[in-house]
Amino acid sequence: MRAATESGDGTSIQPWPAPAKLNLWLHITGRRPNGYHDLQTLFQLLDWGDELLISVNAGGDITRSCNNDQILQAEDICLRAAKLLQTRCGVSQGAHIDLHKNIPLGAGLGGGSSDAATVLVALNRLWHCGLSPSRLAALGLELGADVPVFVYGQSAFAQGLGERLQPVALGPRHYVLVFPPFGILTEDIFRYPGLKRNSLPVELAKATLQPGRNDCGRAAEELYPQLAEIMHDLQDWGQPYVSGTGSTVFLQFDSKKSANRAASELKCRYTVRAVGGVDSSPLSGRLSGKG
Repeated sequence: MRAATESGDGTSIQPWPAPAKLNLWLHITGRRPNGYHDLQTLFQLLDWGDELLISVNAGGDITRSCNNDQILQAEDICLRAAKLLQTRCGVSQGAHIDLHKNIPLGAGLGGGSSDAATVLVALNRLWHCGLSPSRLAALGLELGADVPVFVYGQSAFAQGLGERLQPVALGPRHYVLVFPPFGILTEDIFRYPGLKRNSLPVELAKATLQPGRNDCGRAAEELYPQLAEIMHDLQDWGQPYVSGTGSTVFLQFDSKKSANRAASELKCRYTVRAVGGVDSSPLSGRLSGKG
C-alpha cells in the first residue's frame, strides 16, 4: 500500500484500494440480439490491485494523473466514473484522482472496472452523496459489466452480463498470477467466431466453487498461440487457468508458503505475483476503517 500523502491544506490523504479479481470459471450461456453475451462466472476478489489517491476541490474540476502513460485521459474510466457521479448527484465540488496502476492492461483482472468502482465509492463518501451500494452499482453498470462486483466488494456468483450477483464465501485462498508479455482486448474475444456461446446454465447450489472451465480462456488460447504455450508450460506447477478474457493465467495453491515458493521458481521464466483470494474487498476494509 502506498503511503498517505498530504493535500494542499495539510490534510492526510489515504490511498483507496482498487483490488483485482479472478474469474475462477466462466461460461457463456447465450448471445443477445444487441450483441452482448449472457454469462455465468465465479468472481474471486484479491488482496492486491491498483491504488488511488483522491483529493476533493471546491472548483468543480475533475482531473487525473497516472503512472501509466498508455491510459489516455480521453479514455480513462476513472474520469468517466467521477463525472457520472458528479452529474447525477448535482455535486458542485471537483476532485483530483492520482491513479497508480499495478494491474497490467488487458490482463483479464478487472483493473479498469475496479478503478471505476473505487472512484464511485470513494467520491460518494468524500462528496457526501449518500448513495446506497445498489445505486452506486447501477451507476457502475453504465460504465462496465464488471463494475458492480467491485462496488459491492464481495466475491460472488454472477449471471446475466455479470451484474446479477450472489455473494459467496470461498474462504482465504492462495494464487500465483502469471502475466504474459501481452494484453488481450475483451472485444476481440467476444467477436471471435470460435467462442463457445451455448454453455448450459447452472444453479449456484450445484455450481463448483473451485477453478474450472473458462469459455473465454479457450478462445484466447486459440487466438494467441503463445498463451497456449504458457498454459502447457505451467502444468509442471499445477493446473493453470485463464482469468476473464485473458491474458493473465493463475495457479491455485494450498498455502501461502507453497504459492510463494512457486512464484519464486517461476519468476526466472515469467512475470509473476503471489496473491491472496479474499471474500471481502480491501475497498470494503478501507470504508470501514480496517484497511
